[in-house]
Amino acid sequence: MALNNAIRRAAARVVPLAIRAAAGSQRYLHHHQSSALFAAINAPTRNVLRRSLPSFFHHYSTKPSSDEALLRVIESEIQCAVESQDDEEAEEVPQGFPFKIEDHPGQQTITLTREYQGETITVEVHMPDLVTGEENDHDDDDDEQEERGNQSSIPLVVRVSKESGPCLEFGCTAYPDEVAIDSLAVKDPNNSEDQIAYEGPDFADLDENLQKAFHKYLELRGIKPSTTNFLHGYMVDKDSREYTTWLKNLQKFVQA
Repeated sequence: MALNNAIRRAAARVVPLAIRAAAGSQRYLHHHQSSALFAAINAPTRNVLRRSLPSFFHHYSTKPSSDEALLRVIESEIQCAVESQDDEEAEEVPQGFPFKIEDHPGQQTITLTREYQGETITVEVHMPDLVTGEENDHDDDDDEQEERGNQSSIPLVVRVSKESGPCLEFGCTAYPDEVAIDSLAVKDPNNSEDQIAYEGPDFADLDENLQKAFHKYLELRGIKPSTTNFLHGYMVDKDSREYTTWLKNLQKFVQA
């Protein structure tokens, strides 16, 4: 609004001058008079626009200082993440590793698959639960549980299926040199989603001998400490890679 008023005021001052100049000379034709008048009016208008528009566009085209500060922090974090990756050696798949690894960038899980005596074993490996060193707030009289709570771990979902019929699904937690079974369920693929199947008692409530037998059952199928210890390091590396990619995607968004 202020810019329009300034243009109108400038034009009002110029028009009388242009008319007097045109009337004082009879040598110019009518179209020359119109051209002179048009030029006289537009000259101050261009000057006003030249003085006003640069500051106007500059005000609305630059990024807010808060965005620039955010970008600096993101760039610093990316640099730290990249340097951390360079300092760590990538986990190499050990010789004789029994599973095929499917790792898709951008996903927070990897999938392991293998065939074993007519069975298909599928393992869904989740991001590690890293211990930060903070004290555990829960009071637990069980020394074994307390020791586990102070260790990093990775959650696993192990499915053992055959050509037809139900499959066994184990919920496991892999600690250093130990695999704990948290749950066990018999899954029937023919059951509809709105049916609630009985999934048995808590695994910890099963007979101790039955628990040991299922641990041996999984060990024979490749779910053992030598496997899960490698997976722990692999998932720590993946978590670092995914975090770096996530930061770079943030950077691109803020820069756009």
